[in-house]
Amino acid sequence: MAEKMSPSPGGDITPLQQMLASGTGAILTSLFVTPLDVVKIRLQAQRTPFSKALAVQSVPWGAQPATWKCFLYCNGLMDHLYVCQNGNGCTAWYKAPGHFSGTLDAFVKITRYEGIRSLWSGLPPTLVMAVPATVIYFTAYDQLRDYLHTRMGSWGHYIPLLAGALARLGAVTVISPLELIRTKMQSQQLSYRELRVCIQSSVAQGGWLSLWRGWGPTVLRDVPFSALYWFNYELVRTWLSRQAWLDGATFMVSFASGAISGTVAAVLTLPFDVVKTQRQIELGDSEVHPVRASKPSSTWLLMQRIRAESGTRGLFAGFLPRVIKVAPACAIMISTYEFGKSFFQKLNQEQQLRGL
Repeated sequence: MAEKMSPSPGGDITPLQQMLASGTGAILTSLFVTPLDVVKIRLQAQRTPFSKALAVQSVPWGAQPATWKCFLYCNGLMDHLYVCQNGNGCTAWYKAPGHFSGTLDAFVKITRYEGIRSLWSGLPPTLVMAVPATVIYFTAYDQLRDYLHTRMGSWGHYIPLLAGALARLGAVTVISPLELIRTKMQSQQLSYRELRVCIQSSVAQGGWLSLWRGWGPTVLRDVPFSALYWFNYELVRTWLSRQAWLDGATFMVSFASGAISGTVAAVLTLPFDVVKTQRQIELGDSEVHPVRASKPSSTWLLMQRIRAESGTRGLFAGFLPRVIKVAPACAIMISTYEFGKSFFQKLNQEQQLRGL
């Protein structure tokens, strides 16, 4: 079936144009989805204020005791661990409890009383991490897919599965140290010079692999997600195109295919997402209070502990919020990316015709 698939419009564009298309997709996805998570965080603050949740006592530099807290921000495109001291640096994210009756009410009141810009409070850090990660990931996928098409022959229907897994593995490996560095800067409020000393000390004590703490759980969730996502995306896109009697996928076909495949992959990898969230919170706690931080549990032990405490349902906690974020994020990202590739392909063809 893979041999009959209409190829994604990316074979006649350069890697730089693929990077521009994926970067544009990441920016647009962040613009659309960030307000959803800002509202979600504010609703969480209403139910469980910071003063009652995820608090760790520490005295960083002999100062007055400070309450440190961390929370996980995820807009469906990228995860970020935020660590705050007495709310500093997080006032736009996790404000004092409000009085919202629901999601729509929160949108209206935040816009009315705080200004519409408050809905994009988390945009800058999202772009800093999401854009490079997405550019690496999507460009690597297209390059690997095209390369494997020339090598795998009759195994071609497995190409999206393999290319998606390898592309995500590469992106996670590159970005993981950046996430750890950013967490250190937030938790300890380090200058760049202090950060360099901190990293050198960490490498001296634990070796270079210490910069990839948290890599394992991230890979266990993101690599299967990516493999399932691309495999299903190619199948669904081809099926929808045939149902609509189209020669190639349109913007709406790509949008629907991205949403469907993203939902399926999100549901199937949800247990690993739950474990990854636990490990990220552990990472935040260890950064703000290394003396009391316990040694991180293995992924398998964490899954056993969650199952023992909450049953099998505990491994699928957060099912609806994850789907609500991942489905539109995947749909917007892939449809924008495919549109960008189509644009550059037509542009290149026009330039070639003018050159004849």
